Amino acid sequence: MTSTVRIALAALSLREIPPPPEDVSNRWADDPRAARLGQKLFYDAAFSGKLLDGDNDGSKNALGMKGDTGKVACAGCHLAESGFVDTRTVNRQISLGAGWVMRRTPSLLDVARSKVLTWVARRDALYNQPFGPIESAVEMNSSRLFAAEQMFRLYRQEYEAIFGPMPPLDDATRFPSLSAEQTGCAELGGDNACTGIQRGTPGDGAEYDGLSALDKDAVTRVVVNMGKALGAYERLLTCGTSRFDDWMNGDASALGDAEQRGAALFVGKGDCVRCHSGPFFSDEKFHNVGLQPKVVATVFTDSGDEGAAAGLRALIADPLNTRGAYSDGNDGRTPESVTPQDSGAFKTPRLRCISGHPSFMHTGQLRSLDEVVAFFARGGDHFGFPGTSELSARELSLDERADIVAFLETLDGKGPSPELLGPP
Repeated sequence: MTSTVRIALAALSLREIPPPPEDVSNRWADDPRAARLGQKLFYDAAFSGKLLDGDNDGSKNALGMKGDTGKVACAGCHLAESGFVDTRTVNRQISLGAGWVMRRTPSLLDVARSKVLTWVARRDALYNQPFGPIESAVEMNSSRLFAAEQMFRLYRQEYEAIFGPMPPLDDATRFPSLSAEQTGCAELGGDNACTGIQRGTPGDGAEYDGLSALDKDAVTRVVVNMGKALGAYERLLTCGTSRFDDWMNGDASALGDAEQRGAALFVGKGDCVRCHSGPFFSDEKFHNVGLQPKVVATVFTDSGDEGAAAGLRALIADPLNTRGAYSDGNDGRTPESVTPQDSGAFKTPRLRCISGHPSFMHTGQLRSLDEVVAFFARGGDHFGFPGTSELSARELSLDERADIVAFLETLDGKGPSPELLGPP
């Protein structure tokens, strides 16, 4: 192995997992009390409304029956025993919450290394990410007001010990009292839009819209603090060091010959390190790799997805972003504008603990690491996606592709501490 290859590989390796970088947006990011509360919230489905899609049939692939309430928790799609990805739903590609979501559920291992989140840059902090699932008709099918009221009903004492007094969410003269049956969307129509008679609407909710500006702020603050507690828990989730790290740190027997060849190809001829850089194997940027959408989970084709172009537009306009009043600090992570290169671009996933994932890419349409490496080796697809692909073909033989896959399988670590893999 040449010195150039060795230096390139050294930039990818760790002796131990360092603490996640400071999160200035959340002053409770490293508060153990907040992390414990966040762990409880992560596994609690009491914040969700009705299951809407008929594929919720009570089987092992669903979280309950259509019409059931209180079935969707963060842990329903981020399965702790599966590296915090979804191995539950049909074909193990995209997730079925209240309805079918649009993209594959990403892993939460080492998510605290990211400052801009989701496949499409829709969120820029762990504290504001939960608003997406809560207010989505196809995820938790809930609303901001119901989530805040559930915090008051179920976690008031713990919340107030950390964040201070809650607003009087039991005062029905100010805050309409919602049940799980009354929150979110009543039913789904085309493109997962709400139809029929609704007690609420997806998103903030009709009842929230009727509050005074002061009470809207109070409700939003409660859900923001929920997000800050969840973020404190998620900062503890890491893949850990791997056989690759052992090899780089002097254990010559940690990798076999094929795995060592794959490591050299990863930083050399394969040019994988151009995007999968750094010790967590991601440049944390967004790239168009030219993926032609295909049917996933037997039900969905993600055609015309603008990717980061749409996500960034929504993030920049979002009052919940880290430039806004609900952030505890602004470190400049929120992008200023959208560029043509953002069209059809998706986030570079981290590769530690990747080998156990059941599917790959933002749609989940590739079903093995062999397919992924073959996709990049041929330079991706040539049509069927927005924007312009950045990929070009790499001349990799079948044996070289197999060696890269063998290397990727050495990146698995022990995962989070067992006490983090369920409710505390």
